[in-house]
Amino acid sequence: MSQKLSIRGKWLELEIDESIAGKTVEQILKEDLSISGRMIQRLTRQKGLFLNRKTPFLKQKGKVGDQLRVLVGDREEGELTPQEMPLDIIYEDEHTLVVNKQAGLIVHPIKAGQAGTLANGIAHYWLSKGVTGRVRPVHRLDKDTSGLILIAKSSYIHQLLDRQLREQRIERGYVAIVEGRLEQQTGTFRDPIGQDPHHPVKRAVRENGDEAVTHFEVLERFSQASVIQAQLETGRTHQIRVHFEHAGHPVVGDPLYGRRHAGINRQALHAHQLSFDHPLNSERLSFSAEMPEDMKQLAGQLRKE
Repeated sequence: MSQKLSIRGKWLELEIDESIAGKTVEQILKEDLSISGRMIQRLTRQKGLFLNRKTPFLKQKGKVGDQLRVLVGDREEGELTPQEMPLDIIYEDEHTLVVNKQAGLIVHPIKAGQAGTLANGIAHYWLSKGVTGRVRPVHRLDKDTSGLILIAKSSYIHQLLDRQLREQRIERGYVAIVEGRLEQQTGTFRDPIGQDPHHPVKRAVRENGDEAVTHFEVLERFSQASVIQAQLETGRTHQIRVHFEHAGHPVVGDPLYGRRHAGINRQALHAHQLSFDHPLNSERLSFSAEMPEDMKQLAGQLRKE
């Protein structure tokens, strides 16, 4: 992005230089600011677009020194009921939030009126700081998977981060404890994943499924289990759980793809690493969250066995 790009409050401001002069306003919005056609339509309806303090035509060409202002902050109020809950905030700035989600929390309501989700807790946290707006997760974690999740603070920032996700520039690392002793030190699963035809919730490896790529490395071996680190290239629903179950090593404690375990009351899966480019200045940001206590205790129990 241009070095003359900044965000002031809810407005993105861009001074047009030689590199983009001669382009139409619409081209600059789409090509240089990565704004979708849908968002451009909304901007024109909401009077959220100005060129030198005047509403421009989309086909109007920019000249060197012109000032383009774009409304990228959300005018809409948050749609969730704020609920106080403990949050482990790993990182926060004006545009992004990284939270270490505890197990047992759904990320965002999946039906109207649902409460008790991570998003409800974030809405309360933001309200306490005088911030309003929608909670926009860039990716998801299963209810009983703990770990790092990235939240965007506006529709524009979400759009930029979603593009990174689709272009596989957001790196997500997981640590898991799986059943059985994995003798292979490193490997990659490339089995396509689709809907399980016999179960409404489960996913399964299917020839006509979507591409799914999971890289893994064994960190520690026990007599009847292994601690592994997994890196996602794609983000299919239940991807790690499906791939390891298909390989004969389901995640320990996973009631859907394996079996429950007395040593833990959920699947032993934790998102421990997250890296992405800051959506405005392209600085590479990397974060980590150590294995939670219930997984540490499970590993200690398996180590003794």
